[in-house]
Formats: sequence, structure tokens, C-alpha cells
Amino acid sequence: MRTINERTLLAVAFVIAFLEGYDLAIYGVSVPALLSHPTFGVDKGTAGSLGSVVGIGMLVGAGLAGALNRRVGALKLILISCVVFSTGMALSSIAPTVTVFGAGRILVGLGLGVVLPTLLAYVADLSVPQHRNRNTGIVMAGYATGGLTAPLLGAVLLPVASFHWLYIAGTIPALLILPVAWKVLPPTPVHLLQVGRVDDARRLSQAMGLPTPTLTAVGKRNFAGIGPLFSAGVAPVTLLFWVMTFCGLLLVFGITAWLPTMMQASGYSLGSSMLQTAAMWIGVGIGVIVGGRIADAIGPKRVVVAAFLTGAISLIVMSLNPHVVVLFIFMFLSGVGFIGSQILVNGFILTRYPDDMRGPGLAWALSFGRLGAIVGPSLGGWVMTSGLSTEWNFYAFAIPAVIGAIAAAIVPRIRVKTRETDHQDTPEPLSTRAH
Repeated sequence: MRTINERTLLAVAFVIAFLEGYDLAIYGVSVPALLSHPTFGVDKGTAGSLGSVVGIGMLVGAGLAGALNRRVGALKLILISCVVFSTGMALSSIAPTVTVFGAGRILVGLGLGVVLPTLLAYVADLSVPQHRNRNTGIVMAGYATGGLTAPLLGAVLLPVASFHWLYIAGTIPALLILPVAWKVLPPTPVHLLQVGRVDDARRLSQAMGLPTPTLTAVGKRNFAGIGPLFSAGVAPVTLLFWVMTFCGLLLVFGITAWLPTMMQASGYSLGSSMLQTAAMWIGVGIGVIVGGRIADAIGPKRVVVAAFLTGAISLIVMSLNPHVVVLFIFMFLSGVGFIGSQILVNGFILTRYPDDMRGPGLAWALSFGRLGAIVGPSLGGWVMTSGLSTEWNFYAFAIPAVIGAIAAAIVPRIRVKTRETDHQDTPEPLSTRAH
């Protein structure tokens, strides 16, 4: 039975998350170039719609991840989804028309929708419980690093080269990491237990120093992984997580699609807007690692509430056109609120659900949250073309940040009955367990 040490696991997952962050952020970086493209004919409304199609793909992808996680297993889903979103990036890089470009972005969204919940649940499954928030934070720092790379590369390339080169650059790391991931990543004990390989699950858990996973959904109506999430004692938590991911992904996709353009509308140059966006992504990278460690120490709920409120406050300050030093400070802090809040919500979900609900729980939360990913870019485009004052570019995103904080604050604990599986995969007596 193949095993993996924590450092290697995190390194491979970091690179995969890097690809996701880059592929997501690169669209917002390329919007100014798309608006001025001589043949695409893109206006701000169309740009908002193009930003939303990624959310549509991610909605479908996250739903597929929730439905297929148990049947296919996290490892295969991760590898397949990497191929899909890399294909979408390649298609966008050679797109001769805006229609082909949009088709590439839908493929990117589909692949990213599968890979994010699956990758995080996979890392959580292979992490000791006391390191789960920290490890998912480290992985999502890869996501932040990818997001940071996009505006920095855009600042270098866009003045002298076509935006297509930004998309070409996003396909290269995928070609390098996929063979490595295929070679070194093992299945998870949870999946081995679900498919009846009980001895293998226990041996892998023991070899990696993990607790043997427990099954809570045995005998429950599964319905593509969603049934157990609405069972007694679980449904209120599920609904609140869905509200949080809706708000979080509205912020992620709305801000990443429009932030450079919003700052230009506030009077800053394109180069300055790119540097401000980079400062935000630095805040994401540092914030999620620090936030993950704090969440392991004091619990994720308070950290998530603080992250959402940080985003709301940062938006209000940015709307006031503060001194450039203050602006960059709040841009840095805003990374935790705009994007770090959703990353920390992911960790909250992974540590609050029982073992065998972890993957489907995150996947279905993100699937519903993709509605926010669809609304976010379109909301930004609507506000910018509505004739409202420039401040409303920021206020429109501060409101869902406050709603996300309220939802996080009232999430209760889950109390479910668990089943452990013996060597014949026969359930043992039930016991009550609180998360």
C-alpha cells in the first residue's frame, strides 16, 4: 500500500492549488485587455458574463465532485479535473473569437469546480486531526500564490504582449505536476473503507499515523452524496455552510474579476491597480496560513467571522480613496476578507463534518456557492454600468461579507451517530459523537 509523508503531500497539493489560483485570477487580470481587444468586441457587460461562465462550470463541477467522490475516489477526481481545467486554459490561449474563449473558460470552471473541494478533502483525509486547518491553509496558500502570480505576470506582459500568453503560461505547470501526482499520491483511508477495502484502510491509516475513519452515512439514502447532509442534526449546519459559501464565492469571483477595473475607475493607473491586486494576494497567502494555525488552536468559527468582517471593513475603507500607504495596507488585509474568508470556510467545513461527509459536504457547499460565483462578476458589471457612484463598486461587495459573518457566527455543532466497520465491513454498535 502506497503511503506519502506530509511534506510531499502538501508540496504536490500546493502546486495543484497554485494552478487553480492562477487560472481563477488570470481572468480579472486580462479584463482590461479584453475590453480593448480589436476583434473580440467585449464591453463591461460581456466581461461580467464571461466572468460568470467560470462560476457556472464550477457549479456543475462541484456537484459532480459531491456525487462522484464516493464512487470514483478523490485521487482519480483530482487527476481528471486537472486535465480538464488545463485543457480549458489551452483553449483560451489560442481562442480566435470571444465564443471560443468563453468555451475555454467554461472548461476551466468545470475542472476547478471538481478539484478544489476534492483536493481539500483529500488533504484533510490524509492529515492528522490537529493539523487539518493548518494543512488546508498551507495548500490554499498555493492558491494565493497562483493568484499573486497572475497580476505580477500581467503587469510584465500586458504592456508588450497579447493576453493570450497569460493563458499559455497557465498550462505549463499542469504538464509537469500531473505525472508526479499520478506517481506519488495514494488513495485515502475513507475511500478505501467506503469501497469495502477495510484492511487496506486500516493499514494505510496506521502507516501514516492517522485515526481509522468512521462511517456515518451507512444505511442512509445517499442521493449523490447529498442525502446525509440533510439528516437529523446535520441539516442546519449544511444550510448555513451553503449561505457562507454563496457569500464567500460571490466575493472571490466578483473581486477577482473586477478589482483592477474598480481601482482604475477610482483614478488609479493600470500598473498601480495590478500592484494593488498583488498586495491583496500576498495578504491571502499569509492570512490563510496564519488563520489556519489560529483555527487549529481556537477553532475555525471565530476566525471565519473575523475574516468576513475584515473584508467588509476593507471595502468601506477602500471606497474612501485613502492615502496610498493606507490603501496598500488595507489591500493586504483585504486578501483575508475577500478570498481568505472562503478558504477558511473550506477548513471550517472540513473540520465540522464527520469523516465520510467531509468530501461531499464541501463539494455540495461549493456547488451551491457557485451561484454566488455567477452573481459576483455580473453584480460588479451591473454596478459599474448602472450610473451609481464609484463607492457602490465597493459597497455592493461589503453587504455579502457581513451576511457571511453572521452565518458563520451561528453555525451549531453536529451530533451524529457513527459506525465503525470491522473486517467483514459489518457495522458495530452505534455511538454518539459530536464535532
